[in-house]
Amino acid sequence: MHQTLISAEQLAALPTERLVILDCRFRLDQADYGLTVYEAGHLPNAHYLNLDYHLSGSKTGGNGRHPLPDGSRLAVDLGAIGITPDTQVVAYDDAAGQYAARAWWLLRWLGHSAVAVLDGGVPAWTRAGYALDNQAAERRPCRFSIKPALEDTVDAAAVLANLEHPAFTVVDARSAERFRGEGETLDPVGGHIPGAANRFFMHNVDADNRFKPAEQLHAEWLAALDGVDAADVVHQCGSGVTACHNLLAMRHAGFEGARLYPGSWSEWCSDPARPVAR
Repeated sequence: MHQTLISAEQLAALPTERLVILDCRFRLDQADYGLTVYEAGHLPNAHYLNLDYHLSGSKTGGNGRHPLPDGSRLAVDLGAIGITPDTQVVAYDDAAGQYAARAWWLLRWLGHSAVAVLDGGVPAWTRAGYALDNQAAERRPCRFSIKPALEDTVDAAAVLANLEHPAFTVVDARSAERFRGEGETLDPVGGHIPGAANRFFMHNVDADNRFKPAEQLHAEWLAALDGVDAADVVHQCGSGVTACHNLLAMRHAGFEGARLYPGSWSEWCSDPARPVAR
């Protein structure tokens, strides 16, 4: 069972009868990008899941740009493509794993442990000599069973209370520039949650957009956490997506217990009463 990362070679060797592959390609500035490239060519028998439609819930204006989906609705979508309790799920994208990591985290949130991200995504698959196709994926509908969550969350109220009575450390996955409040283009307010630390999610990968070795990530995260226990870490980003990349990197490196603030900066800054640091 693969629970964090899987290589192209490992994926190609897996038996297909208990395997579901998820194509999670997406671009924030191009709504139809993912489906367009999926239809042009995807991993054999992969199913397409859209970040806005499948992997996020309804926006209210105050709950962030990519709020968590309703778990029961997501379970219906996952059952429709044949994910059973003993299915190995593999998610991929072409963006260093940032969208695939969201799918990875959501499946774990619904209690499914056999889920991994294709390390290096589509480029790694094709570089390894494997083909893409444009055939429709086979569907084997079933009932997806929600089990006790393997991932935990905190809400904005908990993050706000933490400012006065610190119980955890917030780690922001955005770039250093956005963390400082410089050049913000996605959200109406620039800056960060007071007291947050910064670990840009792209620092988890190498020049080929593959995750760094687990030992290297372990050492880097030890330094970044500076003595804070992993169970006392809450991850956030702009909208709760790339924070999942940091969660995946930490788990791959052997750290357990970190949580997600799903609303992240886009939710936090929607309320002018919440403090902002720059």
